[in-house]
Amino acid sequence: MNSSPLQKGLEWIYTNFKKNTAKMLIWTGVAGWALSSLAQIGAVMFNPKISKEQKSFLVPQEFMDAVVNIGSFFLVTQAAKKMIAKMASTGKVAPAKVRQYLNKHKDLYADKVGKIDFDLDEVLKKNADFPKDSYYTYKNFITTVGTVGASVLSSNIITPVVRNYMASDVQKNLLGRKPANYSNGMKI
Repeated sequence: MNSSPLQKGLEWIYTNFKKNTAKMLIWTGVAGWALSSLAQIGAVMFNPKISKEQKSFLVPQEFMDAVVNIGSFFLVTQAAKKMIAKMASTGKVAPAKVRQYLNKHKDLYADKVGKIDFDLDEVLKKNADFPKDSYYTYKNFITTVGTVGASVLSSNIITPVVRNYMASDVQKNLLGRKPANYSNGMKI
C-alpha cells in the first residue's frame, strides 16, 4: 500500500518527535517565525501604497526583525531545553520512580546523582529494572514545559528589548547621515 506524501510526512514527524516534544516545539516555532517574517516582508515589498523610499527602510528593518525574532527564539528555547534535559539526565530533577530506583541503589549512584558527568540514559541501558518509561515521560514533560516557558520569555521580553535597542541604534545612525528633511527613511 502506497502512502500519500502527507501520510509519510506525518509519520516522519511522529518518528522524530514522539520522544522529544520540546524539539518539535522549537522547530515549529522557528518555522512559524520564518513564515510570519516572510509574509511581513512580502506585505511591505508588494504594497503599492508604500513608497520606494519607505520600502528601502522598511524591508531591511523587517529583515532584521526576522533575524532577531528567529535567532532569539531559537537560542533561548534551545538553551533552556538542553539545560533542563541535562538536569533530568543527571538526576538533578527526577520523577518519584527514578528517585526510588536511585535510593534503592545508593551504593552505586548516591555520590553521582546531579553531577555533570552522570547520565541516567546510560544507567537505563545497563539496568533492565530501571523505570525507563517514567524517566522518559518525565524528561519529555519538563523539557517541553521549559521550552514553552523559554519561548514566552524570548518572544515577549528578550526579543522586544533587543529589537528596540537595535532600532534605536539604527535610528541614531540614520538620523546622523540623512538630510534634515528625512527621518527613518520617510520624508517629513
